[in-house]
Amino acid sequence: MSPANKESDMHDEGRSKTLVRFDDVRKVYQMGTAEVRALDGVSLRFGRGSFWAIMGPSGSGKSTLLNLLGCLDRPSSGRYEFDGRDVGTLNDDGLSELRLRELGFIFQSFNLIPQLTVQENIELPLYYLGWEHGRSARHAKELAEEIGLGDRLSHRPMELSGGQQQRVAIARSLANDPPILLADEPTGNLDSATGTQILELLGKLHQRGKTIIMVTHEEDIASYATGQLHMRDGVIDRIEGSADASD
Repeated sequence: MSPANKESDMHDEGRSKTLVRFDDVRKVYQMGTAEVRALDGVSLRFGRGSFWAIMGPSGSGKSTLLNLLGCLDRPSSGRYEFDGRDVGTLNDDGLSELRLRELGFIFQSFNLIPQLTVQENIELPLYYLGWEHGRSARHAKELAEEIGLGDRLSHRPMELSGGQQQRVAIARSLANDPPILLADEPTGNLDSATGTQILELLGKLHQRGKTIIMVTHEEDIASYATGQLHMRDGVIDRIEGSADASD
């Protein structure tokens, strides 16, 4: 089997255990007269409750893969299923709804809104979900306490350390209780000690049943995941470990 058609078979037990499925997914960018094949026929399955690290050198396709998983871009061809639904059939509003209700995002640069407090940043997804203010405020407080920032609810991002800002970003990603968290270099802007704390927090979320897909280029960070998917030149180069928590 060629690398372009290599498929993770970690979760063949049944469709109900497969949260994400790619079948021969390709993403081609037109750069002037040249075509750039960012993804060149990727087939994979991510099981519910798994923890994957996506690795590879610059230009390997790992960021493109994460963008497609997060419905921030569309494949040029191939099929993407999320929890049994064909994502390719969704219009822009449908993709926005999927992102809002089913996906949690954690970014390297935190992407907090500087004018909002910790509580307001955590509450933001709930505002778009139409939650009543009192209910969303209570939920945000619970999440802040869970990540150890219950005493920082009225602080703004610039009054927090980098590690605290990333904790707020993780709490925000959990506000809608999504089945999957997509983390793009979540420790990239943190010192090693703080990064370890964030990775340990992600590990606890995985133990509670969250599916986590994390992009990183560092082996020691990838070791926190139970499966590592290595990309090269837009295809899956190799798969290591077992991302199924039951294995």
